[in-house]
Amino acid sequence: MSYIFEQKEDGMMRNVYLKNQSNVNIRRVTTDDAQNMINFYNVVGGESDFLSFGAGEFKLDLQEYKDYITATSKELNSIMLIAEIDSKIIGIATINSPQKERTKHVGTLGIVVSEKYTGMGLGKILMNELLEWARLNGITKKISLVTNENNSKAIELYKKLGFEKEGLLKHDNFIKGNYHNTVVMGLLL
Repeated sequence: MSYIFEQKEDGMMRNVYLKNQSNVNIRRVTTDDAQNMINFYNVVGGESDFLSFGAGEFKLDLQEYKDYITATSKELNSIMLIAEIDSKIIGIATINSPQKERTKHVGTLGIVVSEKYTGMGLGKILMNELLEWARLNGITKKISLVTNENNSKAIELYKKLGFEKEGLLKHDNFIKGNYHNTVVMGLLL
């Protein structure tokens, strides 16, 4: 399977099928998505202990987030993707990169998938979309990510895709009364 988007008039997009045969549209984010993205983040934050935020903790207001989307869309080394079924967001995948000359080659990857669609291959599809885009953008040479050390399924996927553990941030998150460590991983492209 090729992970390059088809160029469409309204931006880049691809249709894929999950393990349950759901047809998912993956496309670039636009400012029109801002409110739905904020809502999505505030819901999924309560579905998983593996995210860096909880339910209702995504606090950017609508205009701030629209401005962020606009700025990110202009960066040649950053990308924001939405996975949706029937225009409803089920996942968001991003690579955010600094614009400084010394560090612009490193992108930070983040993927969030709705609990209802975990285990159906969407995370792997989104990872492959991002990694293929990064390999082809002409700037990105390394992808970094962080995850809760107890997120074994994600860590297993990251390792299968070539990521290596680069470090451990001790007591980096406080969730439900307990401290948790964060694993730092990297992939050289």
